[in-house]
Amino acid sequence: MDVVVIGAGQAAAALVAKLRALGHAGAITVIGDEPAPPYQRPPLSKAYLLGEIGKERLWLRSPEFYEENRIALRLGQPVTAIDRIAKSVTLGDEALPYDALALTTGATPRRLPPAMGGALEGVYTVRTLADVDAMKAEFDPGRRVIIVGGGYIGLEAAAVAATRGLDVTVIEMAPRILQRVAAPETAEYFRALHAAHGVRILEATGLDHLTGQSRVSGARLASGQELPADFVIIGIGIVPNTGLAEAAGLAIDNGIRTDALGRTSDHGIWAAGDCASFPWRGGRLRLESVGNAIDQAEAVAANMLGAGLPYQATPWFWSDQYDCKLQIAGLNSGHDRVVTRQADGGGVSFWYFAGERLLAVDAMNDARAYMVGKRLIDRGQSPAAGVIADPATDLKSLLRA
Repeated sequence: MDVVVIGAGQAAAALVAKLRALGHAGAITVIGDEPAPPYQRPPLSKAYLLGEIGKERLWLRSPEFYEENRIALRLGQPVTAIDRIAKSVTLGDEALPYDALALTTGATPRRLPPAMGGALEGVYTVRTLADVDAMKAEFDPGRRVIIVGGGYIGLEAAAVAATRGLDVTVIEMAPRILQRVAAPETAEYFRALHAAHGVRILEATGLDHLTGQSRVSGARLASGQELPADFVIIGIGIVPNTGLAEAAGLAIDNGIRTDALGRTSDHGIWAAGDCASFPWRGGRLRLESVGNAIDQAEAVAANMLGAGLPYQATPWFWSDQYDCKLQIAGLNSGHDRVVTRQADGGGVSFWYFAGERLLAVDAMNDARAYMVGKRLIDRGQSPAAGVIADPATDLKSLLRA
């Protein structure tokens, strides 16, 4: 069985490595539209942007790994079409055949439309190596940056900019930062953290448009106020890359629709990572995380070889801002209360409950709370909220209950 993988990111790297580890002997080809081999994205907006690591530290595998495992990398060669009848993909004038096809096409940052100044020079998004390479030269002390979007990507970029000595303003249209993904308690923690580093956060603030002729010079807010800027970073979310799948007639449902095994509506085509939506607790879910990209891709690899095992997602995420490491276990959707637990050394965690059921944990500089919370959630265990909040409770003892 010859396997072709479209998309050369985290999910692709995990999928092909798992195929070889499980003994697949057929040809494997990974096709990516970027010229770089599969690399880590999270360090792009942190350590790489800060200049703490070089490009080679981003590579998920060494060039030798692909050579030794007979994995062909076709980089800088975007696929333009999938022919489901002929079972081939088109690269330029070439039609590459496949027996099984995996789509790990990832996602693309949302951008401001040109009418709002999104096409001006000096306006950036944070997703690819090329994105960060393009903006690195902007990060000189004393320069002014406006960050549009108060989610984790925007706040991570703000932390890097403030650390480099820039004048930073974050604009968030929602009533508060992290509105979609975290409780007010977590938002307040990070609001205070950024304020302590001199970052201005403007919540419930609409953007009318970016100003400037050919290059951005600032932002006009919905209120009419104008803010000056030397450059702007847009962090308003991502959208799954479904164009190829949709053009090929595959089912789309907030991403490429898959069954529990990772198969699309064409049973010879599979999908994993940011681009894929899968069955979850009676509904459907699409996760944007490194953890899901790895776990789902490895599950798909096994199922491509006949394992027949439904993917069981165990969501986890993280964010690094200044000296704070945020670790998140579970999904907080549907919570009706949040319990706070203080830890020694200044750490804190927020535990999300729906009734008596534990859904998720946000742990700031509290690795123990994260570790225990993740295990409890994965096992379906829900200690009483009062027990969690009691500082006298030994969290690890809850795992023995």
